[in-house]
Amino acid sequence: MSNFPSKEPVLVTCGLPYANGRCHIGHLRTYIPADIFVRALRKQCQEAVFICGSDAHGTPIVVNAEELGITPGELISTYHKHFDNIFKMMEVEFNFFGNTDSPTNHARTTSIVESLIDAGYVYPQVIKLAYCPYDKRFLPDRYVEGICPYCGALARGDECDLGCGRHLEPGEIRNARCKICGNPAEYREQEHFFFRLSAFSGFLSKYLETLRGTPNAINYAKEWVRELKDWCITRNLEWGVRFPDHEDLVVYVWVDAPIGYISFTEEWANTTGNDWERYWKGDSRIIHFIGEDITYHHCIFWPAMLKGAGYTLPWAVVASGMLKIEDKKFSKSRGYVVWVDEDYLNHGFHPDLLRYYIASYTSHTKELNFSWKIFQDKVNNELVAAFGNFLHRTLHFAYKNFGGIPEGEVDKEIFDKIRSTTDSVVSALDEYEFKKAADDIMELAQYGNAYFQSHEPWQLIKKDKEACGHVLKNSLQIAKALVLLFEPVLPGKMEKAWKQLSLPGDIHALRFDEALVEIPSQKLEAPEILFSKIEDKKIKEMESILDRRIKVAISKEKKQEIEAEKPAITFEEFQKLDIRIGTVLAAENIPGSDKLLKLEVDIGEKRQVVAGIAKSHKPDQLVGCQVVVLANMKPARLFGVESRGMILAADGDGTVLLLPEKKIKEGTKVR
Repeated sequence: MSNFPSKEPVLVTCGLPYANGRCHIGHLRTYIPADIFVRALRKQCQEAVFICGSDAHGTPIVVNAEELGITPGELISTYHKHFDNIFKMMEVEFNFFGNTDSPTNHARTTSIVESLIDAGYVYPQVIKLAYCPYDKRFLPDRYVEGICPYCGALARGDECDLGCGRHLEPGEIRNARCKICGNPAEYREQEHFFFRLSAFSGFLSKYLETLRGTPNAINYAKEWVRELKDWCITRNLEWGVRFPDHEDLVVYVWVDAPIGYISFTEEWANTTGNDWERYWKGDSRIIHFIGEDITYHHCIFWPAMLKGAGYTLPWAVVASGMLKIEDKKFSKSRGYVVWVDEDYLNHGFHPDLLRYYIASYTSHTKELNFSWKIFQDKVNNELVAAFGNFLHRTLHFAYKNFGGIPEGEVDKEIFDKIRSTTDSVVSALDEYEFKKAADDIMELAQYGNAYFQSHEPWQLIKKDKEACGHVLKNSLQIAKALVLLFEPVLPGKMEKAWKQLSLPGDIHALRFDEALVEIPSQKLEAPEILFSKIEDKKIKEMESILDRRIKVAISKEKKQEIEAEKPAITFEEFQKLDIRIGTVLAAENIPGSDKLLKLEVDIGEKRQVVAGIAKSHKPDQLVGCQVVVLANMKPARLFGVESRGMILAADGDGTVLLLPEKKIKEGTKVR
């Protein structure tokens, strides 16, 4: 029995895109199936609201903004607009697309955190946190890197992203280093606040037995619920939602990000006259579509937080499998990425083609491989040769020989086939099996092709026009059903197809049941081809773009490896280097150069040194700083200025000067 339509209102959300970079095909792995699901719900006369928004907080946004020399607000504004535009172009239609930095989300987050505090679910605790003595600051998660305490892999501050995938609490990471300057971090004590997640162990064990969705989400969560640790929910950042009564702390991004689902519903309700509490305080069905990598947060942390604050719990969590590009692990740094705007839309590919690929390539919970060649094959062999061919040949034959849809009744056999296909499609969508739904619809197109071909209307028209009209009437009924069933997957193309059938009503608002209403006899306009073949030349062009991107990434990687593989030297050779500690006495720009500074440095004697650090360091900030100088460098003239030495620095995220950990006498040698 189908779960829908239900008397309870349905709220569908998608994991929030992070406002820190452009949209790639991996993002659409979640959003397109969710959009298909919502469209299909409405075609079953189910009340459904579709909510999403930008995740605007967290350390990576602060880091990126600092590197670009802009504010976090300016950065998220740029990427919020980017994602909003991409979703609209890809026909992903949210009822509301918000932003977690909105006043509504700040207020709702504060309200929920205060409720958890009042209920005794949040408590203070002094913990040891990574602190950078050089930068003189406590280091939030993404400013720290080190070794995972569980598997020994290189990890970032809050997650073993390259190893076991575990969430890491502040202070857990070993051999911590500051990602800003690269120096070792030390641990210092500071008071932070924890969510008593361990108190929800019994509740979560029972809740997960009733939670609906995909097995990959629920089964993973059942494993994790056995060993729950309390969560540190505060961070040392200036950007984010302030923790109540503590101006020096913000709430962890995984607190305010999911609360965005609630605040976005509030904002939607305020603009439409609806009641947000009907969804978040009443009997509703909240369905989260997410990537598999954020299952823990949505199946463990989020429901516990909602339970503790007295809100409605998620009814289902639907987790998608991950993405590969040309059978290689998705990786932006290694070039295995396809950008939705630059690589897809800007090359003239219709949004519906990619929507179909994502829906029909594999089961929603399995890994999806994107290949330009497979993309071409699916478009040409399925959308063009099967569905498009049936639609066009039927419409064209009816228009040419009858001027429209012929008179007569549709056979019961045809209605039975449409009914069974519709039931199968609805059942597949009920289980979040989008591939099965797409395959079932395409099988109906193949049935239509076989019916049309076997009855040979091009022969019948010569000897029995009435019999020919009957065949066409049946074929056009199948075409009508196909357009209705495919609308959630191919909304743009099916809107055009509906108009070609000259049928009344808005295809997006009509129900699946309309497929069983006999198509009326009426005039038709000359049809246009809806799907065109993708030529080999275009696919080779797209493959070459990807190949170039991968080669550039490999080249950068090899350059880094070559730079890292310097020949070994002996201790005697090292002793030939006269490296000393110096204090900068004066610094100024060199006219005509935007890279060079002229420095006067005391290294036990005064030296004039030219350094290529003008883009990363201001002269007045250097005066009084101690630096490391190679004193026996051969003199050189740069922009007409003599340099007698070299300031030592590292190339990382910008130019990083090497500095002694404490004040030391000028001229002291480095050994």
